[in-house]
Amino acid sequence: MFRIEAEVDKARQELLRNLLLDTNTAASPVLAALRGTPAEREVPLHVWALDPAGALAGGLVGHTWTAWLHVTYLWVDAAHRGTGLGSHLLARAEHLAGTDRACTAARLETWDFQAPAFYRKQGYEVVCEIPDYPPGITEYTLVKRLR
Repeated sequence: MFRIEAEVDKARQELLRNLLLDTNTAASPVLAALRGTPAEREVPLHVWALDPAGALAGGLVGHTWTAWLHVTYLWVDAAHRGTGLGSHLLARAEHLAGTDRACTAARLETWDFQAPAFYRKQGYEVVCEIPDYPPGITEYTLVKRLR
């Protein structure tokens, strides 16, 4: 019989992560080949836009892993939306990922009320659509080949 617990436990979380990593590495020659290489690590990639006063006008937070850029957040202040700043931030991140980190693709998630049309204009394609995540909202996963 097992004792089932439902609590936040950082030590078990790290242990579980490492056990899953080991299991996945044993099952996948691709992941096994990544072990111990620089491509195995997630490396942060941030791009910031500051106005003349130094205030944040927009920014992109993401990371690179293997040959992928993962865009986690992209935000532009309302006063600067429609000026091309979002496109510029995204293009800069894609350029850095492609040239400095040898990334060949990018991925991101967005909700239906956020920016799926914007990302499509930037060359991204929807590869996943999750309705009601959260209820009443659709989440999209989009990808783009960088080369």
